[in-house]
Amino acid sequence: MRGKLMIKIDTLPQFLRNKVAENDAFGLVEGLCQLLRSSPTEKISPTLHLFKFILKKDKELGCSVSKLLCGWLCGLRLYHLFISSGILTRGGFGQEMKTRIYERFNPSFKDINDLRDIFYLLFSDKNDARWIDAVPLKTWRGVFGVLTHCTEQKDRERLKNHIESEGLFAIEMLSIWIAAEDMDPELMRMEPSLLNADSPFVALHHEVVNWLQARRQSTVFDDSHLQVMFSQCKKLVERLQKRGAVVGSSLNTAYLLERLSQTLERLETLMAIFVSNRYLPRRILLLTGCFARAAAEKHSIIRLWKQSSRLISRSITQNAGDHGEHYITRDKKEYWAMFYSAAGGGVLIALMALFKIYLGSIIDDKVWKGIAEGLNYGLGFMVIFMLHFTVATKQPAMTAAHFAEAVEKTPQGKSVNMKLAQLLVDVFRSQSIAVLGNVLIAMGLAALIAFGYQYKTGEPLMNADQIAYQLHSIDPFAGTLWFAAIAGVWLFCSGIISGYFDNRSNYLNMRMRLTQHPLLKKLMSEKSRVKFANYMHENYGSLIGNLCFGMLLGITGVVGYLTHLPLDIRHVAFSSANVGYIAVSGQFTYLLLLQCIGFVLLIGLVNLVVSFSLTLWVALRSLNAEIDSWWPIWYEVCQIVKKRPLSLFLPVQLDK
Repeated sequence: MRGKLMIKIDTLPQFLRNKVAENDAFGLVEGLCQLLRSSPTEKISPTLHLFKFILKKDKELGCSVSKLLCGWLCGLRLYHLFISSGILTRGGFGQEMKTRIYERFNPSFKDINDLRDIFYLLFSDKNDARWIDAVPLKTWRGVFGVLTHCTEQKDRERLKNHIESEGLFAIEMLSIWIAAEDMDPELMRMEPSLLNADSPFVALHHEVVNWLQARRQSTVFDDSHLQVMFSQCKKLVERLQKRGAVVGSSLNTAYLLERLSQTLERLETLMAIFVSNRYLPRRILLLTGCFARAAAEKHSIIRLWKQSSRLISRSITQNAGDHGEHYITRDKKEYWAMFYSAAGGGVLIALMALFKIYLGSIIDDKVWKGIAEGLNYGLGFMVIFMLHFTVATKQPAMTAAHFAEAVEKTPQGKSVNMKLAQLLVDVFRSQSIAVLGNVLIAMGLAALIAFGYQYKTGEPLMNADQIAYQLHSIDPFAGTLWFAAIAGVWLFCSGIISGYFDNRSNYLNMRMRLTQHPLLKKLMSEKSRVKFANYMHENYGSLIGNLCFGMLLGITGVVGYLTHLPLDIRHVAFSSANVGYIAVSGQFTYLLLLQCIGFVLLIGLVNLVVSFSLTLWVALRSLNAEIDSWWPIWYEVCQIVKKRPLSLFLPVQLDK
């Protein structure tokens, strides 16, 4: 790559003359780009106006510059740029990631006779989009118009024919690529109808061939059926993306669908440009801008990851969103069903908290104790799930994904804000009764166990040191809320893990694999095997997610101990059970008990807010949805609470 040229506005005319004399078209364009890049945002358009003014004032210089650029472009192959810039390569996600990583350490040679490399050399700075977007399209059209006016008729005709030849060839190749994707094994797995002879991809290729023939013969072509094929292909890609969330997808599948979508878009753009003998400058300039932005992102590892992970992220959050609908109560029956489910979870949580106390008394090594506690949490959460009970804080990861789907399906507006606000109120009411069910039963059963132990043995279940430790562990002024936030992060991660393994189960077709597993055939009858396979297929993600969540809770303290960092967890359900044990063991006053309950609810609030916020953020990004402003939604929430205050906590006033 060349050294940077120092171009100033007052030396611009001389710079242009020097480059014309040197017959250096690339150097001329490179110098202009560097001048624009180095200019403040408010001076970029005036600089281009100055360039246009110089060409108009000095007609000889204008003609020389336009002739130089015209001859340079006619000597370059445009076809490669048309079919590759801004479109993912055909090597797959893994190969492309390796290529981009290697490019960081050992950049490839850039050939100034290759238009793809030229665009990369001109627009390789990560901030190039800033100055490109800072220039109105009208200004670019003005520069384009001056250069066109300064170009001789024969040069214009030669450049036009060259661009047309390269563009039509690119259109033909892109249509062949799209038709070839029809036989990709991954797409056929997701959509078996692609095996049919009348696939939209193949039909589109036939229509493009007819369009090209008419275009080259300068005959009239009715493109109505062509537009229908474009529409069908886009719908098919959208359907494949949705199917990916149902039947499972991998990063390579996401990469393939992203490339297919980009290829369709590029084909449609090129056909819109070359549909007639007169090319609209606006469309050419917009396409050139796309090439410039693509050049700046050509070797970006982060950009590739974002593009390729969007579909698999959507699969993960959609699986969570599908479960999320079941965690939102909208009537009395659902409300009390949630309470009873949470109450059942509270029973097991009290027993898990008791077993944790026992583990602490028999294991001295902090590392092994952390692992044992993690298994206690993880296996306990799995049992709670298998018994169809509820752990309150596990729900926000699901309900946030459902909320994000509601945002994606509806545009912004007052009625939509009201709908989202009502959904938030429903979620809050559902979470409140779930937390209440967990806390009341866990705390009550823990107190009953502690009372029974003391009655039977004559000694309190927990000694003074243990009571002091548990009181300190729920004190919000002793780092407790930070530890509660860490637990909220693990809640979020467990939701992502559950979604990932749900997607993996669909992708591997777990149901059929287990049904036909040779070892299971020997151990189980066909009826039992089918039942087991169905259960594992439908609940694989949730089981793994619960186990991982428990292990994350257990080993956090171990990591904090080994690294001497303030790392630990506080979870509302276990904190409430511990309060039940120490309240009886320490003979708490009512005031101290109420204070402890308040601290526990504060821990729960942090658990819920952190996990809900993180999951909502990821879900919105994966769905390419966004909320313009939260203020109108919060305003509608306040209006709902003002009109129906009881509906925030109880299943009443729901229809008012």
